[in-house]
Formats: sequence, structure tokens, C-alpha cells
Amino acid sequence: MTTLFIVTGLLTLLLCGIPVAFALLGFGLILLVVGDFSITLAPLGLFSSMDSFVLLAVPLFLLMSNILLEGKVGQDLFAAVQAWVGHWPGGLAVATVISCAIFAAISGSSVATAATVGTVAIPEMIERGYPRRFVLGLLAAGGTLGILIPPSIVLIIYGVITESSVLKLFTAGIGPGLLIVGLFILYSVVYALRSQEYEPSEPAGWAIRKSATLRAGPTAALALFVLAGIYRGWFTPTEAAAIGFAGAIFVTTVVLRSITWPGFKAAIYRAMVTSVSILLIVAGAKVFGKAIALWRVPQNISELISTNVHEPLAFIFVIALVLLVVGLFLEALSMMLIMVPVLAGSLAVLGIDVIWFGIFFVIMIECALITPPVGLNLFVIQSVGGASMRDVAMGVLPFLILMLFAVLLITISDAIVLFPVSLL
Repeated sequence: MTTLFIVTGLLTLLLCGIPVAFALLGFGLILLVVGDFSITLAPLGLFSSMDSFVLLAVPLFLLMSNILLEGKVGQDLFAAVQAWVGHWPGGLAVATVISCAIFAAISGSSVATAATVGTVAIPEMIERGYPRRFVLGLLAAGGTLGILIPPSIVLIIYGVITESSVLKLFTAGIGPGLLIVGLFILYSVVYALRSQEYEPSEPAGWAIRKSATLRAGPTAALALFVLAGIYRGWFTPTEAAAIGFAGAIFVTTVVLRSITWPGFKAAIYRAMVTSVSILLIVAGAKVFGKAIALWRVPQNISELISTNVHEPLAFIFVIALVLLVVGLFLEALSMMLIMVPVLAGSLAVLGIDVIWFGIFFVIMIECALITPPVGLNLFVIQSVGGASMRDVAMGVLPFLILMLFAVLLITISDAIVLFPVSLL
């Protein structure tokens, strides 16, 4: 009964429109006071949530992505990919998916990925004869790769919450990320072949390919160096974020000369606002997590699950359904910070690998990013494409089904997630 009251109380605050950070922090304080626990746990929780070397990677990766975004590298990447694959069946759609994957590896943000690639791809794809709903859905879904393909800000925060290796989480995200990219590309090719409105493109000349590749080369080299450094052990994810930030400044100011001083200040400001928002939610979640631990909510839920759910597959199925429902009301980071601390204790009981569960959880909250009414990517693409929410939501439905199919595949074969990790 206590657990139900706490869950209901938190959902009520969130549905009333109270910002997630303040709902978590405020309700956590109330629980501490009502339970007659020491109120000093609140400032200790706030301090401990910020005192994390790994978490420092979040603002640094955001600085890197915002500077590259302001330097218009998304346009360069899209032009380069289009020059090589634009003449394939569904070539522009394929180029869009690949561009989303590449920019995801640079930004670690789904919103930044959707906004950057969408600004370039939407008008060009519609002009080429792609149906508007297909274009909007592809961009909204492609943007979700930003929180799965490393470096992922959400995976960093999951690692902090569960005290898991961020390197292992990044490595585990590679297989599922490529799987979803492959499914999106396959669907795009089949769709184009069956569409009567699609107009194929002529192959780009070698001069255009060379020019576009050279223009996008420095950005691609930076992303490759950052990822290689993480996987080869040259530096930690946090150090990689700092190197990526410095590299982004160098690429956009010295090599490409594509960023202005006002643009640089705007990028810093956007990164600051997003970083503060994320860290406030993390801090509020830390206080709330301490409070519910003292009220034995995670333990009660673990006991409830262990008593009633005896199979890992049944547990996964239940969590998937819960995430699909909760994702209608909460955004991705909030779901992770609220639910993972509660569910973490049940993983060991059921023998579920914490790294695998992290990837499963991230794909499911990717689905939340493209489900109305709170799917952030839907709002981004609606704004960028000047479209109605209905068109975006209808267009994204086939891609949502493909993502759920990817969840089924990694559940059937966990080697998709864990085999690359075993090679470390």
C-alpha cells in the first residue's frame, strides 16, 4: 500500500505539470519528513549526485554537439553521405538514416540529431517525391539513435545510476544501434521500390563526392578518434568528452571556419541550459531515490516481482508494457531516473544482466521519444517540418514497430548486445 501511495503521489505531481526535477526533489523531501528520517540526507544526496567524474561527461558532450551543430556539420555529413548512396533505391532515405547514425555518434543527443539532420533532409526528400508522412516519421525515428549509438548521454547516466561500466554500455550499444539502422534502411529501400511517387536520383560525379567527403572528413575523423579512444582505452569517456569538445572548437573554427562568435556563444548557452536541466533532474532523482530506499519501495517491488514473476522473459515483457504506457506521459531521462533505481534490485534476483537491461531500457525509452503526447522528437520534427502532430505520429508508426521488433531480437539473442562486450 505504501509503494502504491508513493507511485501515485509522484505521478500526480508530474501530471499536474510540475517540472520533473522539482517533483522528484520535493516529493523526496516530503517522504523524508513524513518518515521521520534525517533531513540532512537531502543535501548529502544533492552533493553526491553532482560529485561524479563520469557525470562530468554530460555537459562536455553537450558542448561538443552544440558547437558542431552551430558549425552546420550536419549539412556537411548529409551532403557527403548523399553523394555516395543517394542514387540507391530510396537513396535519400538511406542517406538520412546513415547521417542520423553518424551525427548520433557525435552528439549523443536524440533531439540534436533529429533537429540537425531534419533541417537538411526534410525539404530535399519531399522535393524528391517522398510522401510527407514517411519523411517526418523517418526523421523522428532516426533521431532516436542519438541516445543509443555511443557516446550516449542516457547510457552515461544509466551507468552512474547502476554503477556499471560506461565503456561496456557504450560497447553493448553498438550491435543494437547497427541493427536498428539496418532495419530502417531496409524498410526505406522497400518503401521506395513500392512507391509510385518516388523519383530516383542520378549518381553524383566523382568531383562532387570528393568535395563533399573532404568537407565532412574532419568531423567524421573527430567522431572516429573519440570513439576509438574510448574503446581502445586511450582515455575514459569523460576525458573523451573533453577531447571531443576541444576538437569541435578546432574543427569549426580553424579547419571549416563555419562558426561565428555569436554562434559560439549560442552553442555554449544551449549546452549550459540543457546541462543544468539534466543535472537538476539527476539531483532530484538522487534525493527521491534515497527516500524510497528508506521507505523500502525497491525492496518491496523486488519481493513482489520475485513472488509473482518467476521467469526473466515475463519480467521483460511486463517492463516493456509499463515503459510503453509511462512513455506516453514522461520523457526518456525522467523514466530512467525514476524507474531504474526501483527495478535494479530485481535484476539480480532474476539473473538479468545489468548491461543488457540497460540497452533494452534505452531502446524502450527511444520508443517513448516517438510516442505522443510527450515524444520530444515528435515536437522537434513537427517544428522543423512545419507539420501537424497527426502527420508526424502517423508517419513514425512503422518505425516504432521496427524498433519493437529490434527489442524482440535482442531478447531472443542477447549476443547482439553482449558479444561485443565479451571482447573487451
